Amino acid sequence: MAAQNDQLDSSFNDLDYLSGFGNSLESEAIAGALPRGQNSPLLCPYGLYAEQISGTSFTAPRKLNHRSWMYRIKPSVTHEPFAPRSPSHGKLVSEFNDSNSVTTPTQLRWRPVDIPDRPTDFIDGLFTVCGAGSSFLRHGYAIHMYTANKSMENCALCNADGDFLIVPQKGRLWITTECGKLHVSPGEIAVLPQGFRFSVEMPDGPSRGYVAEIFGTHFQLPDLGPIGANGLAASRDFLVPKAWFEDGMRPGYTIVQKYGGELFTAKQDFSPFNVVAWHGNYAPYKYDLSKFCPYNTVLVDHSDPSINTVLTAPTDKPGVALLDFVIFPPRWLVAEHTFRPPYYHRNCMSEFMGLIYGGYEAKADGFLPGGASLHSCMTPHGPDTKTYEIALGDEAKPHKITNTMAFMFESCLMPRICLWALNSPFRDHDYYQCWIGLKSHFKLEDAAVQNAQI
Repeated sequence: MAAQNDQLDSSFNDLDYLSGFGNSLESEAIAGALPRGQNSPLLCPYGLYAEQISGTSFTAPRKLNHRSWMYRIKPSVTHEPFAPRSPSHGKLVSEFNDSNSVTTPTQLRWRPVDIPDRPTDFIDGLFTVCGAGSSFLRHGYAIHMYTANKSMENCALCNADGDFLIVPQKGRLWITTECGKLHVSPGEIAVLPQGFRFSVEMPDGPSRGYVAEIFGTHFQLPDLGPIGANGLAASRDFLVPKAWFEDGMRPGYTIVQKYGGELFTAKQDFSPFNVVAWHGNYAPYKYDLSKFCPYNTVLVDHSDPSINTVLTAPTDKPGVALLDFVIFPPRWLVAEHTFRPPYYHRNCMSEFMGLIYGGYEAKADGFLPGGASLHSCMTPHGPDTKTYEIALGDEAKPHKITNTMAFMFESCLMPRICLWALNSPFRDHDYYQCWIGLKSHFKLEDAAVQNAQI
């Protein structure tokens, strides 16, 4: 355990983690801090307070029930009343309607958003791009991006609306949570479940990334079906922080609560990261995308992108996701007699894509690391002209895609687009041009020959 006076560098170096997805875990920063035999004794060890955090209703089925017990120096209720944050943020949305967003079936693409020159932390650098549903109704999602250059100072953020799935693209994130610390680099993801207080430090300065937020449910590992018992994202590769705490007075410490898409603040005189021990199955976690075990076709055709699902947030309808997190990692392409790039497609799901590094196999030009695209429900999309023409000339030898990590947030809900995203100076208004050059290769004489042979 890192002592409270440790410098930042040493407290985030060589972090040790607990392992496993959805496991019931326990961690003590001081031996003996966890009560034995019960959750809330009259007197907890070391004079700590017992506090439960529930990520599901008490009566949710046991296999879906999420909760943890924390043993802390002071309880989280010890703060002044919340008040609306001033100045207001203005670019966070959790209830999507015609007052704050619009709809369009047009294919959308954005270049990487510039990182601001003025000092900007994770909270002020976070902005909503699109989404659907409502955090008030506990059903829906929001997709955000962030651009920032400084660490959060003497404050912590608590998201009461939903779970954050954070995808750093530029710059490492040092995330302190009530359960402990996470060191998250580009190529890794972090999930911060609803209700946890956390602070984000940016050791590399200028930072950029993507955030998916889900309302009313939590991420799960996808079922593997006929793949079998192994493959895709392995449970043991998900890492959970070990208990870490700080003690002492912190005058003017600010808790920033995201509630209904608005920000509220409350003052307290101590750090919220005062949890000496905890146990349960509701905790933040991280995952290294390079550990993903991809599957692919080995004879003909192009597999559906769902084969690369890392995490899914299901709906009540079997096989239909509120939000899937899908990646396109390095892998071999070996299919014979096959157009190997992703096929042309119209989808009942909506697809938001980002690029962490490298290039994307369906877009030879224009889709840049840190950029994004959105193809909404039943909007046509697919490889650009250059990619198509190159693929037609391929000799179809086995080929390994390397130095790339693209991803997709896919949802069954139709997204509404925030006006600042639609009118952004980083929007690529010429995106449609990448398909305009696709020409007809239809040859009537070939069809006549084939019919004659039949």
